[in-house]
Amino acid sequence: MRRRDFLKATAGTIAMGTAPLIRVRTRKTQTYRTALVGTGWWGMNILHTALESGTIQVTGVCDVDESQLARAANEVSSLTGTAPNRYTDYGDLLRNENLDIVIVATPDHWHALPAIAAMQAGAHVYLEKPICHTIDEGKAILSTARTANRKVQIGTHRRVSPHNMSAMEFLRAGGAGSVGMVRAFVHYGGGPGEPIPDEDPPLGLDWNAWCGPAPLRPFNPRIHPRGFRQYLDFANGQLGDWGIHWLDQILWWTDETFPHTVHSAGGRHIKQDGTDAPDTQVATFAFENFTATWEHRQYAANNAETTNIGCYFYGTKGTLHLGWQDGWSFYSSSSREPVLHEDPQLNEPDGQNISGLWDDLISSIEQDRLPVCDVEHGYRATNMCLLGMMSMKLGRSVRWDLGTESVLDDPEANALMHRQYRAPWTYPEH
Repeated sequence: MRRRDFLKATAGTIAMGTAPLIRVRTRKTQTYRTALVGTGWWGMNILHTALESGTIQVTGVCDVDESQLARAANEVSSLTGTAPNRYTDYGDLLRNENLDIVIVATPDHWHALPAIAAMQAGAHVYLEKPICHTIDEGKAILSTARTANRKVQIGTHRRVSPHNMSAMEFLRAGGAGSVGMVRAFVHYGGGPGEPIPDEDPPLGLDWNAWCGPAPLRPFNPRIHPRGFRQYLDFANGQLGDWGIHWLDQILWWTDETFPHTVHSAGGRHIKQDGTDAPDTQVATFAFENFTATWEHRQYAANNAETTNIGCYFYGTKGTLHLGWQDGWSFYSSSSREPVLHEDPQLNEPDGQNISGLWDDLISSIEQDRLPVCDVEHGYRATNMCLLGMMSMKLGRSVRWDLGTESVLDDPEANALMHRQYRAPWTYPEH
């Protein structure tokens, strides 16, 4: 049975949330002056999609790696016929360009400062996930977005993916019954690996600026480009990278905004490659009406089950698996019922749905409404990841107080919501 037949049969019973479940196509009324901060692989994926929409003029690109910067500028020039201005300092970019939109696609530890500065300069922001490296950075980003009245679209593009949207419709229509547990997971194979020696930064890379407010550690080719997420100085490992997508799907489904208690355990049981993020982690998130778990490992690929990524929603009527490249499937608790399935509809490269997010950002600006992946959604999902990391580091559960947005009765935990920035960078206020 296809999900569309189920949805027709249950029309009118869907309890919709506040987030739109309809992909909004862009109405082109003007061209937005746009700049990209962070010109690596994913930043260029976003910029390509924005250019394809016909809604932007790229006036500047910024990166502390001049080789990446040159490739990005040359690519924009070949695609548009106009060369963007090149910057190695986002402050200079914001001072010199009168920007409508800034795309921030830097490593995680560099998300807060340029995003906040862009909003304060009057620009709307497309901010890649996770929104921050520490909880108080996220508070500062959210506060600035509201104070400056800027639209901030977070790169959790599964909220506009057609099969993810239809899965939410199915769940809200009661297709799985009452859901008491959700299990989110990513299991990829791999081996222990071997360390790569540190070396001098390549010519044209300002390593001091790349590290920025984070600790200055020796350059290693495993960190840059693309490997930074496995180093806790710069990111929060697999939970901060993959976990935010699937924990965000849980928050999208539920009416509850935060778990009240989080416990996590994990470590580096297998990896010997010089990275320091956990290769194994399990986290439990206690909500009022259900329990959610996260688990990952970076070895022993998940060949014992039908999939290695996504969420299982366990309900009284059956189990729904919400995946990525395999769409979603519902397995009824009755053996007489057929499996329901929805295929994915993904954009290339990399199986993403950035186009829907970009279209929605433009529409949110023109209609003066919050975008579908608003900064507050990103803040909540990122917080779940960061609380999981916090619990693992502390070796105990943490209890989150939604009223004060802090950990209850735990000064040591609350100290981890903030970290000391390296001079001359200053931690943002909220």
